[in-house]
Amino acid sequence: MLQQNQLIYTIIIGFFITLLLGPLIIPFLRRLKVGQTIREEGPQSHLTKSGTPTIGGIIIIVSIIITSFTAGIINTDLLVAIGATIAFGLIGFIDDFIKVVLKRNLGLRAYQKLLLQISVAVLLAIYQSNTSVVETKIIIPFIDGSLQIGNIVIPQYLDLGIFYIPFIVFVVVATVNSANLTDGLDGLAAGVTLIITGFFSLLAMSWGYTSLAIFASAVTGACLGFLRYNTHPAQVFMGDTGSLALGGAVATMAILMNVPLIIPIVGGIYFAESLSVILQVISFKTTGKRIFKMSPLHHHYELSGWAETKVVIVFWIVTVILCLVGILALH
Repeated sequence: MLQQNQLIYTIIIGFFITLLLGPLIIPFLRRLKVGQTIREEGPQSHLTKSGTPTIGGIIIIVSIIITSFTAGIINTDLLVAIGATIAFGLIGFIDDFIKVVLKRNLGLRAYQKLLLQISVAVLLAIYQSNTSVVETKIIIPFIDGSLQIGNIVIPQYLDLGIFYIPFIVFVVVATVNSANLTDGLDGLAAGVTLIITGFFSLLAMSWGYTSLAIFASAVTGACLGFLRYNTHPAQVFMGDTGSLALGGAVATMAILMNVPLIIPIVGGIYFAESLSVILQVISFKTTGKRIFKMSPLHHHYELSGWAETKVVIVFWIVTVILCLVGILALH
């Protein structure tokens, strides 16, 4: 049985590996001149960030890989989780490379990025549907056993049948891109994600998913260490390389534990960031008016007068509360 001490050791190892990688990789990124280009239509305070090295997600991914193997607990679930994280990170890296090295501002075209993400998500969905002991069933949060409302019985496990793969693909792609949208302020995506993966490490440990508990702790440690270089004022940005990898890691853990429906709860900040963009686009196209001063949501609060650091800390606090709700939802 996995002990809490092992998770703590894994987080600490991931933290220090990231700290060691930073001084090695950040100067290399500076020499490559892979500086971030800041949108002129964004908050004016962000223009000072122009030129800050990006593609720093490489630091996170390398740390996750090394740390995950330090515990010596290797099985297929761990390899799938690492593989999915690398795959989404690679998609992000290609996008970053095109934008900052080849100087094509838009990077991968939207359909190209989406097709690549869907391809990885389909493989993940097929794997889980064929190997999970509950097959195509998923756990419904807040339901213990079953819940009867009148003549309607809501089971703890919902069997999606033929809809399982499309549903999982939707969850994965939505989570990955939501994490990407969250990466807009110094320390925001890394801080929110380390809280979420901390939740998953405890959940995996209590449910007996030993290798996933180690993996989640490795991600937590990597994100914690990355904050050393990414908190305001950031020395490096994770770029799509990091944000897509982290979104993929979160989605994969939830799917391998059959709890994809917990993501909108513990990942409520991810969800809010995506929803703000969707609502903004719909509102502007249908009425010509904007709901938010700017989307994603974190920019709205910035333009409302909040300091960048305040937005980040408040979003971290909200994520802690949501993860506590997530614990109640699954116990």
